[in-house]
Amino acid sequence: MRRKLAAGNWKMNGTSASLSELERLAALHPSPSLDILICPPATLLHRAAAAVENTDVSVGGQDCHADASGAHTGDVSADMLKDAGASAVILGHSERRVDHGEQNEDVRAKARTVMDAGLQAIICVGESLEQRDAANTLDIIGGQLSGSVPDQSTGENLVVAYEPIWAIGTGKVPTLEEIGEVHDFIRARLERRFGEGVGRSVRLLYGGSVKPGNATEIFGVSNVDGALVGGASLKAEDFSGIIQALESI
Repeated sequence: MRRKLAAGNWKMNGTSASLSELERLAALHPSPSLDILICPPATLLHRAAAAVENTDVSVGGQDCHADASGAHTGDVSADMLKDAGASAVILGHSERRVDHGEQNEDVRAKARTVMDAGLQAIICVGESLEQRDAANTLDIIGGQLSGSVPDQSTGENLVVAYEPIWAIGTGKVPTLEEIGEVHDFIRARLERRFGEGVGRSVRLLYGGSVKPGNATEIFGVSNVDGALVGGASLKAEDFSGIIQALESI
């Protein structure tokens, strides 16, 4: 059985005062039946790891450089994130693909480095509204999977997050049928490429305007193993409602 995962992406939000939310979250879920991960900004990562030490909440990074080290001013390596306490790294988020021009090959190179460092890569895929309207969703997702996911992927070092770009932070959510279609497609592609063993063991997350109010029905969809949550992960009580919904499935 795949263990459920509730992952929170704080994006460019959070200061020292925000660490109390992590402590509150850990207190609300002292013995969860699933994995809980929070990815704060890099400036908070080390302190965040210390804040949840000896709890069942883990922390991760939001991005890293493809190289293990070198002359890359302002960048952070996978080994640095691991040293700061990270267990996972979000890669290929649509905001990185759009704002920084990241291509599939960039994401794949970063994922290799993350996996080589012993961390889990959470690789994001998703279509724009224009691509959805043009009925190109599965072609887009298929291309992102082929180009972004490394050959060394396993159920231990890879998580795939489906985040339709048009649903991120907009309040819009695909229908349950649309979510199920994409998640079933991703599962089938992973099984075809890596075999049933690995393909069935990789956790698939949904992300895009997930809230406590809609979480239960989303988590009931085929091949949805959890969520990658943005704004609703910033407050412990909000994220806790999503975690409780996932635990109830």
